[in-house]
Amino acid sequence: MSRAAVPGLPSRYPIGEQLPALYADDDFAQRFTAGLDTVLAPVFTTLDNLPSYFDPRLAPADFLAWLATWVGGADDPDWPVELRREAVARAVELHRWRGTRRGLVEALRLVLGVSAEVSGDGGAAWSATAGAALPPAPAEEVLVRVWPRRGGEAHEVDAERVRSLVRSLCPVHTVCRVEVLSGPPAGEEG
Repeated sequence: MSRAAVPGLPSRYPIGEQLPALYADDDFAQRFTAGLDTVLAPVFTTLDNLPSYFDPRLAPADFLAWLATWVGGADDPDWPVELRREAVARAVELHRWRGTRRGLVEALRLVLGVSAEVSGDGGAAWSATAGAALPPAPAEEVLVRVWPRRGGEAHEVDAERVRSLVRSLCPVHTVCRVEVLSGPPAGEEG
């Protein structure tokens, strides 16, 4: 990320105009301060627009990677800029749902543009009644089924990227199996 002099960028606060009247007609003073204006104009512009730097939907593209580190968001320079912006903007929300079905489905949709269905609970069981008999042992495997989304441009699902993302988001105690489908399962909308 580099914020440097921008050729021809005018200063909103020219120093020469703020000098005492004695220097207003001094050619050397005006040229000297004009040089400083050239150096300071990008600084003033950045400060004037500082709130926009913290909004991932408005921030300069080269600022997104740094902004993503602030919120622990995913950022891949190979992604389209709009996807990077959305991933950073929704990072906190996705952290809230991390390790849940909803979080996994949302992350797959956002990052890879696929629809998903998650079945199984990874072996979690509980009872609301103290001292009650233990519930039957649940299946320890979580099945993640993904398919291309409808309505957008048709694309193939990259199974290895799906598996990688699922591995990174599934809770450690679970075994996650991934199935890549060519279309939505029967009765599902993509």
